[in-house]
Amino acid sequence: MKETCLILGLEVSCVDDMSSPRPPLLVVAAVIKRNGRFLIAQRRSTGSFPLKWEFPGGKLEAGESPKQALRRELQEELGVDAEIGAEIGRYECAYPNFRKVTILFFDVPSFEGEPANLAFQQFVWEERQHLKGYDFLDGDLDFVRRLVSGQVLPD
Repeated sequence: MKETCLILGLEVSCVDDMSSPRPPLLVVAAVIKRNGRFLIAQRRSTGSFPLKWEFPGGKLEAGESPKQALRRELQEELGVDAEIGAEIGRYECAYPNFRKVTILFFDVPSFEGEPANLAFQQFVWEERQHLKGYDFLDGDLDFVRRLVSGQVLPD
């Protein structure tokens, strides 16, 4: 099944099959909650998808499991040692002029250290109901909608 929609002026295809000849790029994302707020980060103005908001994380390196990759990414991006919990969402999206991406969202129930901005334009702790006001990456939009509605990680 393939669905195409227009989001912020860009045509985005979200698919649930693996019919593409090139396998999707596997990306992991952390859903970190503290005191009722979620940690979200804004990408830098230089690089791909400038100034878009996302959940911290990144690409897997050779030989890494998704949880290992996310733990490494959180150390590199935020300087924290995180406990990676359950996978709570999975989406595959195709960006124009870019390879398909499969995003795995993981709950991060705890971490050691205080998050520091080591890789972003900025990061904030935001309340669930205000997340929809941020300009998230297209691949994160449905997950954000489900998170805001309480379908994922209900209070």
